[in-house]
Amino acid sequence: MTRAPDQTATPVAQAEGKLARLGAQVEAMQALLVRLLQDVVRAETQIEQGQVARLVQVNEQLVVAALSSQDEADTAAMALDEAEQSAVLDALTRLPNRTALFDRGRQAIANARRRGSRLAVLFLDLDNFKDVNDAHGHAFGDQVLCLTADHMRSVVREADTVSRLGGDEFVVLLAELHHLADAQAVAEKLIAAMAAPVVLDGKTVSVTASVGIAIYPQDGTDVETLVARADAAMYETKRQRAGGIALHGSGAVDTPGPPASPRLPPAHLAAKSTRDLADADRRLAQLRDANEKLVLAAITAQELKEAAELARQRQTVFMAAVVDELRNPMAPIRIASAMLGREPAEEPLLPRVQGLVEQQMARMSHLVGNLIEASTASPGGWEFERHWVDLTRVIDAAIATHRPQMQARAQHFESHRPPGALGVLGDAARLELVVSNLLDNASKHTHDGGSIRLSVEVAGDTLTLTVSDNGIGITSHLLLQLFEPFVQDAHTLGLNGVGLGIGLTVARALVRAHGGDLVAHSAGPRRGSQFVVTLPPAASAERAPAVANTAGDAGAGRSAT
Repeated sequence: MTRAPDQTATPVAQAEGKLARLGAQVEAMQALLVRLLQDVVRAETQIEQGQVARLVQVNEQLVVAALSSQDEADTAAMALDEAEQSAVLDALTRLPNRTALFDRGRQAIANARRRGSRLAVLFLDLDNFKDVNDAHGHAFGDQVLCLTADHMRSVVREADTVSRLGGDEFVVLLAELHHLADAQAVAEKLIAAMAAPVVLDGKTVSVTASVGIAIYPQDGTDVETLVARADAAMYETKRQRAGGIALHGSGAVDTPGPPASPRLPPAHLAAKSTRDLADADRRLAQLRDANEKLVLAAITAQELKEAAELARQRQTVFMAAVVDELRNPMAPIRIASAMLGREPAEEPLLPRVQGLVEQQMARMSHLVGNLIEASTASPGGWEFERHWVDLTRVIDAAIATHRPQMQARAQHFESHRPPGALGVLGDAARLELVVSNLLDNASKHTHDGGSIRLSVEVAGDTLTLTVSDNGIGITSHLLLQLFEPFVQDAHTLGLNGVGLGIGLTVARALVRAHGGDLVAHSAGPRRGSQFVVTLPPAASAERAPAVANTAGDAGAGRSAT
């Protein structure tokens, strides 16, 4: 006979039963985690010295293998650079091609923007070059193009760029332009150099060129626009007479070269009136302007699209990195919290639990501080009052934070500072974050037993703080983008818990917000690194009411760990 289910139990009683069973399961899991942690502690205390030595030896072999792999990667990168170099040169003239021209143009514009200077783009087109190819063949024409390239290189400076766009069109980038007249003078020299008669394969060669000039920044703020407008100016002077020079927006200028040979207009144009020709010119100019606007609009839209895509990618990387960094310290904290309030027999583990929680909470606090500062690392993002700050106390606080980390890894630390207070105007908490990030970066990228040094010097109107180490160093490629967010070098992956890659970004942004600067130096991989902070010191008259400087006096001079 089948027994009917018990209908007397209420839903509340059933729920309580389920909760009781779940509670028992949770208690069992917590007990299991506690036993596992106890086993780990016992295992750590039972490791023999011979096992430790073998582990150290294996670790050293792994490091040597990693460094060897890095050397091989550097060699491969050099070979790749050489291949890329050949890919950006014109196959015929060995001049930089269009890709190289536009890359150098962007760099030159960035430098000119920082210095507030100007540069010029010269667009050259050989006059009637088709006649040379038709009369003597393309092989002879190629020799003329190579000869023309040599003449152009001999006229400009080493800092300037002579590029071949294709066919008989060349572009010259004048990276430094002190006066507008200098661009016209260079154009005249180019025309004169190419017009000099030269005997080639028994034939006397003399070519002329028409030149258009565009100036940064009045004629455009990007290299594509400058080339397009110099091209338009070149065609304007070529339409009037061959061998001329024209500035964008200013028309043709007088040149010392010989005038072009007169040509009879076609019969149907000769019959037109002067008014019809003027109308045709006006319509042509309008079409050219409309075309330029369309090209600029297309370029601007593409740049906006690329910028939006880059911002989206950076946001995705940022969120993924934050989630990963916050997930790592949470697991040890959960285990430690489960042990609190348990059996008295487990009381010897409580100091280890407390240290574990404090260590992970300090890591999370440092991470969140960097994230908060990174979120405001934009022009106008920081708003803080500036007060007189004793940098000595700031340095002592940062050293106290990272001294246990360095001692745990047997790293030797030295501090050299002049005696007395080191006054600057700024925010003490943010300045402490700068020094803390630099010390944290030095410790993470220095092997166990390595050396870290902090020094401060005051000379004139500059206070210089330097954090140096003898760690893994920085590659020359990484030095160019070291302070960009999320930048990590390949040979630092997996080393001592290297994190998000925003600590140095935040440090430089904060230093600049205080009117100073942060730069990095390194002789290369395995040769250590050096980070130099420069700040304007505060005058003694700007100091707040005197406060006993016990911490500052204790940290002055030299200390070592």
